[in-house]
Amino acid sequence: MNNKSLPFIFALLSGLTAAAIWGGMYVVSKVVLDVIPPFSLLTTRLILGASALGLVILFSKKTVMSSKQIWQCFLVGFVGYGISLGFQFVGTKLSTASNGSLVTSATPAFVLVFAPFLLVEKATLRRVIALIISTIGVIAVIDPRSAELSSALFLGNISLLTAALTWALYSVLVRKVSQDIDLIKSSAIMLLGGLPSSIAFSIWELKSQEIGEITIGIIGGILFLGIVSTAIAMFLWNYAFAKLPAAVASLTFFAQPIVGTLLGWFFLSEIITPLFIFGGLLIGIGIIIASTE
Repeated sequence: MNNKSLPFIFALLSGLTAAAIWGGMYVVSKVVLDVIPPFSLLTTRLILGASALGLVILFSKKTVMSSKQIWQCFLVGFVGYGISLGFQFVGTKLSTASNGSLVTSATPAFVLVFAPFLLVEKATLRRVIALIISTIGVIAVIDPRSAELSSALFLGNISLLTAALTWALYSVLVRKVSQDIDLIKSSAIMLLGGLPSSIAFSIWELKSQEIGEITIGIIGGILFLGIVSTAIAMFLWNYAFAKLPAAVASLTFFAQPIVGTLLGWFFLSEIITPLFIFGGLLIGIGIIIASTE
Protein backbone atom coordinates (compact mmCIF):
# COMPACT_ATOMS: atom_id res chain seq x y z
CA MET A 1 0.00 0.00 0.00
CA ASN A 2 1.53 3.33 -1.04
CA ASN A 3 1.10 6.68 0.68
CA LYS A 4 -1.16 7.96 -2.09
CA SER A 5 -3.72 5.22 -1.48
CA LEU A 6 -4.07 5.98 2.25
CA PRO A 7 -6.15 9.18 1.82
CA PHE A 8 -8.38 7.34 -0.67
CA ILE A 9 -8.95 4.45 1.74
CA PHE A 10 -9.59 6.85 4.64
CA ALA A 11 -12.15 8.76 2.58
CA LEU A 12 -13.83 5.49 1.57
CA LEU A 13 -13.97 4.37 5.21
CA SER A 14 -15.38 7.77 6.16
CA GLY A 15 -18.32 7.32 3.78
CA LEU A 16 -18.91 3.76 4.96
CA THR A 17 -18.79 4.85 8.62
CA ALA A 18 -21.29 7.65 8.00
CA ALA A 19 -23.69 5.29 6.24
CA ALA A 20 -23.22 2.69 8.98
CA ILE A 21 -24.08 5.26 11.67
CA TRP A 22 -27.23 6.21 9.76
CA GLY A 23 -28.10 2.52 9.42
CA GLY A 24 -28.13 2.25 13.20
CA MET A 25 -29.77 5.63 13.71
CA TYR A 26 -33.31 4.37 13.01
CA VAL A 27 -33.43 2.27 16.17
CA VAL A 28 -32.73 5.38 18.26
CA SER A 29 -34.93 7.64 16.11
CA LYS A 30 -37.91 5.33 16.54
CA VAL A 31 -37.76 5.71 20.32
CA VAL A 32 -37.12 9.47 20.34
CA LEU A 33 -39.80 10.22 17.72
CA ASP A 34 -42.41 8.73 20.06
CA VAL A 35 -41.70 11.71 22.34
CA ILE A 36 -40.52 14.53 20.06
CA PRO A 37 -42.24 15.45 16.74
CA PRO A 38 -40.04 14.94 13.64
CA PHE A 39 -39.24 18.52 12.61
CA SER A 40 -38.65 19.54 16.22
CA LEU A 41 -36.20 16.64 16.48
CA LEU A 42 -34.56 17.65 13.19
CA THR A 43 -34.14 21.23 14.45
CA THR A 44 -32.59 19.93 17.67
CA ARG A 45 -30.25 17.65 15.69
CA LEU A 46 -29.08 20.47 13.44
CA ILE A 47 -28.45 22.83 16.35
CA LEU A 48 -26.56 20.19 18.33
CA GLY A 49 -24.59 19.11 15.28
CA ALA A 50 -23.59 22.66 14.32
CA SER A 51 -22.72 23.45 17.95
CA ALA A 52 -20.51 20.34 18.24
CA LEU A 53 -18.64 21.24 15.06
CA GLY A 54 -18.49 24.85 16.28
CA LEU A 55 -16.60 23.73 19.40
CA VAL A 56 -14.09 21.90 17.21
CA ILE A 57 -13.68 25.02 15.07
CA LEU A 58 -13.17 27.14 18.20
CA PHE A 59 -10.12 25.11 19.26
CA SER A 60 -8.69 24.45 15.81
CA LYS A 61 -6.53 26.45 13.44
CA LYS A 62 -8.35 29.54 12.19
CA THR A 63 -9.20 29.63 8.49
CA VAL A 64 -10.94 32.32 6.47
CA MET A 65 -13.93 31.81 4.20
CA SER A 66 -15.23 34.43 1.83
CA SER A 67 -18.84 35.58 2.06
CA LYS A 68 -19.49 33.84 -1.26
CA GLN A 69 -18.20 30.52 0.12
CA ILE A 70 -20.29 30.91 3.27
CA TRP A 71 -23.46 31.50 1.25
CA GLN A 72 -22.65 28.59 -1.06
CA CYS A 73 -22.29 26.24 1.91
CA PHE A 74 -25.47 27.60 3.51
CA LEU A 75 -27.49 27.03 0.32
CA VAL A 76 -26.03 23.54 -0.15
CA GLY A 77 -27.09 22.78 3.44
CA PHE A 78 -30.56 24.10 2.68
CA VAL A 79 -30.83 21.57 -0.18
CA GLY A 80 -29.59 18.67 1.96
CA TYR A 81 -30.97 19.35 5.44
CA GLY A 82 -33.82 21.69 4.64
CA ILE A 83 -35.36 20.14 1.52
CA SER A 84 -34.11 16.53 1.38
CA LEU A 85 -34.59 15.61 5.04
CA GLY A 86 -37.94 17.41 5.01
CA PHE A 87 -39.19 15.26 2.13
CA GLN A 88 -37.76 12.20 3.87
CA PHE A 89 -39.84 12.90 6.99
CA VAL A 90 -42.99 13.51 4.93
CA GLY A 91 -42.36 10.41 2.82
CA THR A 92 -41.75 8.19 5.82
CA LYS A 93 -44.96 9.44 7.43
CA LEU A 94 -47.10 8.95 4.30
CA SER A 95 -45.47 5.73 3.08
CA THR A 96 -43.76 2.78 4.79
CA ALA A 97 -40.29 2.06 6.20
CA SER A 98 -39.64 -0.66 3.61
CA ASN A 99 -40.63 1.72 0.81
CA GLY A 100 -38.30 4.31 2.29
CA SER A 101 -35.35 1.92 2.23
CA LEU A 102 -36.09 0.84 -1.32
CA VAL A 103 -36.73 4.27 -2.85
CA THR A 104 -33.85 6.10 -1.14
CA SER A 105 -31.46 3.39 -2.39
CA ALA A 106 -31.74 5.20 -5.74
CA THR A 107 -29.51 7.98 -4.35
CA PRO A 108 -26.22 6.66 -5.86
CA ALA A 109 -27.87 6.39 -9.29
CA PHE A 110 -28.93 10.02 -9.06
CA VAL A 111 -25.38 10.97 -8.05
CA LEU A 112 -24.16 9.34 -11.27
CA VAL A 113 -26.65 11.52 -13.18
CA PHE A 114 -25.67 14.82 -11.51
CA ALA A 115 -21.89 14.33 -11.42
CA PRO A 116 -21.17 14.76 -15.17
CA PHE A 117 -23.07 18.07 -15.27
CA LEU A 118 -22.00 19.66 -11.99
CA LEU A 119 -18.53 18.15 -11.55
CA VAL A 120 -17.57 17.18 -15.10
CA GLU A 121 -16.98 13.63 -13.80
CA LYS A 122 -17.54 11.09 -16.55
CA ALA A 123 -19.85 8.16 -15.86
CA THR A 124 -17.31 5.53 -16.87
CA LEU A 125 -18.35 2.00 -17.82
CA ARG A 126 -16.61 0.64 -14.72
CA ARG A 127 -18.55 2.95 -12.41
CA VAL A 128 -21.84 2.15 -14.12
CA ILE A 129 -21.16 -1.60 -13.75
CA ALA A 130 -20.22 -1.08 -10.08
CA LEU A 131 -23.45 0.85 -9.51
CA ILE A 132 -25.57 -1.85 -11.18
CA ILE A 133 -23.95 -4.65 -9.14
CA SER A 134 -24.28 -2.70 -5.87
CA THR A 135 -27.89 -1.73 -6.64
CA ILE A 136 -28.82 -5.37 -7.26
CA GLY A 137 -27.14 -6.14 -3.95
CA VAL A 138 -29.07 -3.51 -2.00
CA ILE A 139 -32.35 -4.64 -3.58
CA ALA A 140 -31.54 -8.17 -2.39
CA VAL A 141 -30.76 -6.85 1.11
CA ILE A 142 -33.95 -4.80 1.32
CA ASP A 143 -36.12 -7.45 -0.45
CA PRO A 144 -38.58 -5.42 -2.58
CA ARG A 145 -41.32 -8.00 -1.93
CA SER A 146 -41.94 -6.12 1.32
CA ALA A 147 -42.61 -2.84 -0.52
CA GLU A 148 -46.13 -1.50 -1.04
CA LEU A 149 -47.07 0.36 -4.21
CA SER A 150 -50.74 1.09 -3.58
CA SER A 151 -52.23 4.40 -4.75
CA ALA A 152 -52.79 5.40 -1.11
CA LEU A 153 -49.01 5.61 -0.67
CA PHE A 154 -48.36 7.50 -3.90
CA LEU A 155 -47.64 10.90 -2.33
CA GLY A 156 -45.40 9.30 0.28
CA ASN A 157 -43.42 7.41 -2.36
CA ILE A 158 -43.04 10.58 -4.46
CA SER A 159 -41.75 12.41 -1.39
CA LEU A 160 -39.22 9.64 -0.74
CA LEU A 161 -38.09 9.76 -4.36
CA THR A 162 -37.66 13.53 -4.09
CA ALA A 163 -35.65 13.03 -0.89
CA ALA A 164 -33.31 10.60 -2.70
CA LEU A 165 -32.97 12.98 -5.64
CA THR A 166 -32.18 16.04 -3.51
CA TRP A 167 -29.78 14.12 -1.23
CA ALA A 168 -27.85 13.07 -4.33
CA LEU A 169 -27.82 16.70 -5.49
CA TYR A 170 -26.64 17.81 -2.04
CA SER A 171 -23.82 15.23 -2.02
CA VAL A 172 -22.57 16.29 -5.46
CA LEU A 173 -22.74 19.97 -4.47
CA VAL A 174 -20.68 19.19 -1.35
CA ARG A 175 -17.88 18.00 -3.61
CA LYS A 176 -18.25 21.07 -5.78
CA VAL A 177 -17.99 23.66 -2.99
CA SER A 178 -15.67 21.85 -0.53
CA GLN A 179 -12.50 21.48 -2.59
CA ASP A 180 -10.53 24.45 -1.22
CA ILE A 181 -12.19 25.32 2.11
CA ASP A 182 -12.13 24.11 5.70
CA LEU A 183 -14.38 21.04 5.72
CA ILE A 184 -15.34 21.25 9.40
CA LYS A 185 -16.34 24.90 9.08
CA SER A 186 -18.22 24.30 5.82
CA SER A 187 -20.02 21.29 7.33
CA ALA A 188 -21.18 23.41 10.29
CA ILE A 189 -22.49 26.11 7.96
CA MET A 190 -24.32 23.47 5.89
CA LEU A 191 -26.07 22.21 9.02
CA LEU A 192 -27.17 25.77 9.78
CA GLY A 193 -28.58 25.93 6.23
CA GLY A 194 -31.24 23.42 7.19
CA LEU A 195 -32.51 25.46 10.14
CA PRO A 196 -34.83 28.02 8.44
CA SER A 197 -37.19 25.38 7.03
CA SER A 198 -36.88 22.95 9.97
CA ILE A 199 -37.69 25.70 12.50
CA ALA A 200 -40.67 26.86 10.42
CA PHE A 201 -42.11 23.33 10.18
CA SER A 202 -41.32 22.69 13.84
CA ILE A 203 -43.39 25.71 14.91
CA TRP A 204 -46.22 24.51 12.66
CA GLU A 205 -46.23 20.93 13.94
CA LEU A 206 -46.03 21.94 17.62
CA LYS A 207 -49.43 23.64 17.23
CA SER A 208 -51.00 20.20 16.87
CA GLN A 209 -48.47 17.88 18.52
CA GLU A 210 -47.07 17.98 22.03
CA ILE A 211 -43.62 16.99 23.23
CA GLY A 212 -43.80 13.95 25.50
CA GLU A 213 -41.95 13.13 28.70
CA ILE A 214 -38.21 13.80 28.43
CA THR A 215 -36.37 11.03 30.29
CA ILE A 216 -32.64 10.36 30.69
CA GLY A 217 -32.91 7.78 27.89
CA ILE A 218 -34.54 10.32 25.56
CA ILE A 219 -31.82 12.87 26.34
CA GLY A 220 -29.19 10.23 25.55
CA GLY A 221 -30.97 9.47 22.27
CA ILE A 222 -31.10 13.16 21.35
CA LEU A 223 -27.38 13.57 22.06
CA PHE A 224 -26.59 10.52 19.92
CA LEU A 225 -28.71 11.83 17.05
CA GLY A 226 -27.30 15.35 17.32
CA ILE A 227 -23.62 14.63 17.89
CA VAL A 228 -22.94 11.17 16.42
CA SER A 229 -25.43 10.83 13.56
CA THR A 230 -25.43 14.53 12.65
CA ALA A 231 -22.12 16.25 13.54
CA ILE A 232 -19.82 13.24 13.11
CA ALA A 233 -21.65 11.31 10.40
CA MET A 234 -22.47 14.36 8.28
CA PHE A 235 -18.84 15.52 8.46
CA LEU A 236 -17.59 12.05 7.45
CA TRP A 237 -20.07 11.97 4.54
CA ASN A 238 -18.95 15.42 3.40
CA TYR A 239 -15.31 14.36 3.72
CA ALA A 240 -15.90 11.29 1.54
CA PHE A 241 -17.50 13.41 -1.19
CA ALA A 242 -14.82 16.09 -0.93
CA LYS A 243 -12.01 13.56 -1.42
CA LEU A 244 -13.48 10.85 -3.66
CA PRO A 245 -15.08 10.87 -7.10
CA ALA A 246 -18.80 11.33 -6.46
CA ALA A 247 -19.74 8.04 -8.15
CA VAL A 248 -17.38 6.13 -5.83
CA ALA A 249 -18.36 7.96 -2.64
CA SER A 250 -22.07 7.44 -3.35
CA LEU A 251 -21.73 3.65 -3.24
CA THR A 252 -20.81 3.81 0.46
CA PHE A 253 -24.47 4.80 1.01
CA PHE A 254 -25.32 1.13 0.56
CA ALA A 255 -23.76 0.28 3.92
CA GLN A 256 -26.84 1.83 5.53
CA PRO A 257 -29.40 -0.97 4.89
CA ILE A 258 -26.81 -3.62 5.74
CA VAL A 259 -26.12 -2.15 9.18
CA GLY A 260 -29.84 -1.57 9.77
CA THR A 261 -30.59 -5.22 9.01
CA LEU A 262 -27.73 -6.47 11.18
CA LEU A 263 -28.93 -4.37 14.12
CA GLY A 264 -32.43 -5.72 13.60
CA TRP A 265 -30.97 -9.23 13.78
CA PHE A 266 -28.91 -8.43 16.91
CA PHE A 267 -31.48 -6.46 18.92
CA LEU A 268 -34.82 -7.65 17.53
CA SER A 269 -33.96 -11.27 16.64
CA GLU A 270 -34.87 -10.66 13.00
CA ILE A 271 -33.75 -13.41 10.61
CA ILE A 272 -30.69 -13.00 8.36
CA THR A 273 -31.60 -14.64 5.05
CA PRO A 274 -29.27 -16.06 2.38
CA LEU A 275 -30.61 -13.29 0.12
CA PHE A 276 -29.22 -10.69 2.58
CA ILE A 277 -25.79 -12.35 2.57
CA PHE A 278 -25.80 -12.51 -1.23
CA GLY A 279 -26.82 -8.85 -1.45
CA GLY A 280 -24.13 -7.78 1.01
CA LEU A 281 -21.47 -9.55 -1.06
CA LEU A 282 -22.68 -7.82 -4.24
CA ILE A 283 -22.54 -4.41 -2.54
CA GLY A 284 -18.98 -5.11 -1.44
CA ILE A 285 -17.99 -6.23 -4.93
CA GLY A 286 -19.51 -3.09 -6.45
CA ILE A 287 -17.59 -0.81 -4.07
CA ILE A 288 -14.33 -2.65 -4.78
CA ILE A 289 -14.87 -2.38 -8.56
CA ALA A 290 -15.55 1.36 -8.35
CA SER A 291 -12.69 2.11 -5.94
CA THR A 292 -10.02 0.24 -7.93
CA GLU A 293 -10.57 2.20 -11.16
